[in-house]
Amino acid sequence: MKIAWHGHSCFEVHNGLVVVMDPHDGKSIGIKPPVVKADICLISHDHFDHNCSRIIHGDPTVVREAGEREVKDLTVNGISTFHDEEGGAKRGRNIVFRFEMDGVSFVHLGDLGQELTDEEIASMGRVDVLFIPVGGVFTINSATARRLVERIRPKVAIPMHFQYGGLSITISPVEAFLEGIPEESVLRVGNEIEFSKDELPPQTEFWVFSP
Repeated sequence: MKIAWHGHSCFEVHNGLVVVMDPHDGKSIGIKPPVVKADICLISHDHFDHNCSRIIHGDPTVVREAGEREVKDLTVNGISTFHDEEGGAKRGRNIVFRFEMDGVSFVHLGDLGQELTDEEIASMGRVDVLFIPVGGVFTINSATARRLVERIRPKVAIPMHFQYGGLSITISPVEAFLEGIPEESVLRVGNEIEFSKDELPPQTEFWVFSP
């Protein structure tokens, strides 16, 4: 099984079936566009740096709504949340997506802008790999992200939506989120990693991707 980072909040999970989450077009935000062929494309909300499904090769099935559905033999659950702390009044809704591959559960929080309720966390079930925004401004900030990791307790937490390189969106870098985390709990993995379910850590590990 492989996870690859295509910049910003765009990740690919590949295990025969390829799922891409929140693709961007690259040029609109100052970074390279994703080059990937996928079977399924999940879009958390309709903002330009998360909704560029047209750039994905392979004619993927695009999912952008809340609710549970079967997509190419994969069960995808979309949980409706908000892009801000004012019930969507500022930036609208956001969909948290959950799916499983070979017994590994993945949750992508999209551009989450609120503190999740206990009920919303419970609706996710077990979370093995959590993709979580940490840059603030347009999403939750690093402190809220750390609290959510403690509440959700994934085996792996993957920070996303942070400032790096030529990214033209003014948000915070990942260092604030990582501050105080023991060095042995942080794994810097480049832009992709291969693993199996048996290799997942017993306690939360933070996988930090880089270009």
